[in-house]
Amino acid sequence: MAQTGAVAHPSSFGDLERPPLRERSLQRALAPDGWRLEVVEQTDSTNARVAERALAGEPAGLVVVAEFQEAGRGRLDRTWVSPPRAGLTFSVLLRPDLPRQQMSWLPLLTGLAVATALRDNAEVDAVLKWPNDVLVSGRKLCGVLAEMPVPGAAVVGVGLNVTTRASELPNEQATSLRLCGAGTSDRATVLRAVLRSLSRVLRDVGAAQAAYRQLCSTLGTQVRIDLPGGSSASGRAQAVDAAGHLVVDGVTHAAGDVVHLRTVTP
Repeated sequence: MAQTGAVAHPSSFGDLERPPLRERSLQRALAPDGWRLEVVEQTDSTNARVAERALAGEPAGLVVVAEFQEAGRGRLDRTWVSPPRAGLTFSVLLRPDLPRQQMSWLPLLTGLAVATALRDNAEVDAVLKWPNDVLVSGRKLCGVLAEMPVPGAAVVGVGLNVTTRASELPNEQATSLRLCGAGTSDRATVLRAVLRSLSRVLRDVGAAQAAYRQLCSTLGTQVRIDLPGGSSASGRAQAVDAAGHLVVDGVTHAAGDVVHLRTVTP
């Protein structure tokens, strides 16, 4: 997910190295898992588009994928862009049977689904950074943004760099599947794998929470957490609690940007 870069012009759709997604074949493959997939060439924000459908009563399982997103948003209202067809930009509508205090786990579990799918299908050592980034070799490959437009429903957006070139990334802290030598950079293959992984994760949330903690590279690390409002705190990341919040030196944080400083020896 390329953040705060130059906006790519839709003429980039002509890049022959970046073929379009085929909605019909993807829908056939994903229907057994309950996903209803729509591919749009261009939209302002997949999260906004799916949120509108959620407000209108759309049932769970809707997936909207954009080949180009004009007004993408990351966490804390940051803007981000990606060249057309260079990545996977999609949002899913979930209506999980979870207690309200567990809903905050949804972006974390979506990140887990992405990381697991990439480890199993793209042969990369993807790990998680709290709360919802996917990293490879310390560089950001994917980000997740979750919103709750109506009680009981969540719209979870995913931005995953697939064939993004080094010159198209915003900084050296970002990467793409192609740049990190993944076993596949076929977007359809990756999308199918991620959505199937998300289906498995949501079937057993308790097991998925344990798996998230196992794959979370933040835990056991000395961190600085930049908090909403401009303050920050530093210490050892000790745990992800039952609500999905990060515990740093005994203090619980529900939100913030984490910077990994160094690994702490147990």
